[in-house]
Amino acid sequence: MNKMNPIVQMSGLYKRFGKIQALAGVDLSIKRSSIIGLAGANGAGKSTLLRHIIGLYLPDRGKCTTFGCEAGKLGPEELARIGYVHQEGDLLDWMKAGQLIRYVSAYYPTWNRELEEKYIADYEISTDARVGSLSPGQRQKLAILLAIGFEPELLILDEPAAALDPVMRARFLDMLLQFIQDENRTIIISSHILSDIEKVVDHVVIMKAGLILLDLGFDELRERYYRVRLSALGGDLPRELPFANIVDCKRSNGEAIVTVADCPAEELQRQAESADCRIEMQALSLEDIYRIIVR
Repeated sequence: MNKMNPIVQMSGLYKRFGKIQALAGVDLSIKRSSIIGLAGANGAGKSTLLRHIIGLYLPDRGKCTTFGCEAGKLGPEELARIGYVHQEGDLLDWMKAGQLIRYVSAYYPTWNRELEEKYIADYEISTDARVGSLSPGQRQKLAILLAIGFEPELLILDEPAAALDPVMRARFLDMLLQFIQDENRTIIISSHILSDIEKVVDHVVIMKAGLILLDLGFDELRERYYRVRLSALGGDLPRELPFANIVDCKRSNGEAIVTVADCPAEELQRQAESADCRIEMQALSLEDIYRIIVR
């Protein structure tokens, strides 16, 4: 497959469950060699979107292709290139963890035993314990191993770190950065822990009520919003602050903290100087940007 071609392509995707419109005309193109962060509240349509990628759900209208193939017609060859960790984390509870690893690995000629052994040691997985007796965090770690052990080209993670403690989440994020070093790999990660995923993603998709509100590179997104502390150099601040596109403003007589959209840093500096003000600028976190977008 040409590296320039999208690994996933959605156009006009609709999906309804009874009275709930889960997807409402989604257009999305996912390129190779990137980590895409998928953000949105519960019910935004994130899991529904991810399940269309592997053909687990079929669209009511529209089209979804994965590896250039209609997702609903993906065969064993294409599915063997996809690793998937879903939110529920269903596993075979009656097996021991080690047995489950061997059972799954037998299906993949590309299974990496060295990666498996390192992961088991780093994440302290008890291979002798029955899967059903594992804690939620242990189950999640095991599910992640089963998804990455055969080194898939496309790794889909639906709330993968929700049950992990902060130390394990940090290790998990480091693992993702190592995993993506191969230019043929792509990761899509859906998570409510935006402070974590902003450390690794290079592209952000924000959803609400089955719609995509934003689809943008993370660096470009961070350049669109600034939090500005504005201080008057002499006397009070002007009644009308010198900025356009003010998203939020908290002010006193001599100082204001303003969130501004779509204004380059150089222009903000120039506007502040024209109003005889000192300016301090700070890029917003992904969590702050998310609040602005969905609001």
